[in-house]
Amino acid sequence: MRIANYELKLERRLTLTGWEAAIISIFAIIFALAVFSIIFILAKINPLSAYQEIFSYAFANPFGLPLTINRFIFLLLCTSAFIIPFRAGLWNIGMAGQLYTGALGAFAVLFAFGGKQFHTSDLSPGVLIPLMLIAAALGGAGLGALAGFLKGKLDINEIVVTMMLNFVTFWLVSFMIKEGGPFMNPGGRGESFELPPSVHAPLIMDVPFTIFLALGVAVSLYFMFAKTKIGYQIKAHGHSPAAAEYAGISTFKISLLVFIVGGALAGLAGYHYFAAVPGVYKIARNYGYFGDLAFYGIICGLISLGNPLTAIPVALLFGGLSIGGRFVQGKLHMSFGVDYALLGVLMITLVAFQFFHRYRLVLSVRRAQDAAQSPSKGS
Repeated sequence: MRIANYELKLERRLTLTGWEAAIISIFAIIFALAVFSIIFILAKINPLSAYQEIFSYAFANPFGLPLTINRFIFLLLCTSAFIIPFRAGLWNIGMAGQLYTGALGAFAVLFAFGGKQFHTSDLSPGVLIPLMLIAAALGGAGLGALAGFLKGKLDINEIVVTMMLNFVTFWLVSFMIKEGGPFMNPGGRGESFELPPSVHAPLIMDVPFTIFLALGVAVSLYFMFAKTKIGYQIKAHGHSPAAAEYAGISTFKISLLVFIVGGALAGLAGYHYFAAVPGVYKIARNYGYFGDLAFYGIICGLISLGNPLTAIPVALLFGGLSIGGRFVQGKLHMSFGVDYALLGVLMITLVAFQFFHRYRLVLSVRRAQDAAQSPSKGS
């Protein structure tokens, strides 16, 4: 494209630095917020005031900030659960089912130790909380292993398998917590029994200890992919399964491994929201909402390009906007779904702007000789 004495053209990038990717993402976020401002304008609301309410509640309000952090922990664990298979060229769409089985595993430990009964003051948190974490991880890992085995052994599409398992486990949770199920609340409500206070997750400045678990996982995954042999094998499989197998890397073992680890992390996300978040401490009747929320882990993983460290600020942003969007929806008397719409616009924009990860716009000054010749070429 020629503009006066300048020429604007697309060039394919040979490399993309971390700073360039960050700048592209920042511009994408600004663009998405500008586009979404149309919704506020149509509702006769000042967009700047609306965004001030969203960000201040999500990241500065003493009530909203803990909610954002809890949502961030959940999304970061789900994002990590997606990234591991993604780097191997596989798609884990089953974080919802894996977090359901993780939550059931954690509550099964309590059930086995009499946690459903009223006299539970003698339950030892030093024993039960680690057991709940292990059971949650094993529950998610077991479901992930099924998808990994079918993919690695029989080459059955992992997307179809994990999606189907989501539906199966959704109804499994319903059976366990509703209509007389084993985990049903003694009061007859369609939710699980509540955790005894003695096994509430430890809080550090009102934040569950699981934040260190989520951050530790992200950092560990980064170093695993960057420094270890198994990380190299996973990436090699992701680039070319055929070439990786020719080099002696087992497709079956990689498929099974990444889904087991990914499922375990999603299972821990289930423990976090249903057993560690203050004010919840049960498998709530709206558990399906958290299954839907887990799909944002896919979006965060794609936007971060499979980089576990980059996923940290992305998950924090998505967590904050989901909390702030829901808050501003009520405060400004807007229609239901503002948070979903805001995250949807942001998601589409960030994915679209990944075009600039491969190409860049170059503005150059046209040479005087070319500028002089261009009119004659057009005549």
